[in-house]
Amino acid sequence: MNRLFHRDASLQILQNIQKIAVQSVYEQEKHRMVLLDAHQNELAFFRLPITLPPPGQELEEETCGVHYVILLVQSGSCAMGYFEDGLHLNHKVFRAYMVRKKQGKSQIKHLKTKGKSRAGSRVRLGETLEFFENINGRLQEYFKDHQVHRICLSVSKILVPYLYDSQVPTPFDKRDARIFKIPKHVHTPIYEVLLNINRFLQKGELIYEPAQEDLMKELLRGVNGTEEEEDEEFDE
Repeated sequence: MNRLFHRDASLQILQNIQKIAVQSVYEQEKHRMVLLDAHQNELAFFRLPITLPPPGQELEEETCGVHYVILLVQSGSCAMGYFEDGLHLNHKVFRAYMVRKKQGKSQIKHLKTKGKSRAGSRVRLGETLEFFENINGRLQEYFKDHQVHRICLSVSKILVPYLYDSQVPTPFDKRDARIFKIPKHVHTPIYEVLLNINRFLQKGELIYEPAQEDLMKELLRGVNGTEEEEDEEFDE
């Protein structure tokens, strides 16, 4: 089961985790607390809102909030933005001619099977390279102008090498501890999807099995009328 909670409720749940007699560890990559029994078996997971820093880690300035970038990339489509404490301050949408019209297959997938012999293939490949140069150029601007605490990514697996091997480099590497892979299916990246993902990331998510209902009662003590429904846009 999974339940979503807004920021204030999530903060109360986090405080309850720290109070009750249950072991917990924080996973930086997934920005979540893992609740364990005495034998180190996993009981439940609590993903923190992106606007909450890791437990016990205070930001340099208490009033600055969490600054983060969201990057959504699929073949030929990218939506990205810079956010401070949940507030959207800048965004950019990129498009590229990367999909073979008749087959509906990306040029990158085609290259893995049949190469780049025709003029159309070379054009698509050129646009693919420019596509990632533009993406990384905008990322460079974000990281130059702002302090970035988290990097929220949803990038198609086949495109990851193009992101990191672009002639315009990313301002972070693939092992950067700030990277957070968005745990959600993402529709074709457009501005509205970017905003929907931002709303989702601002919620805490409690994931557990029905057998842990007693534990859930302890975790939700003092959490009043704060549960939120999942956005319909994310239904697969």
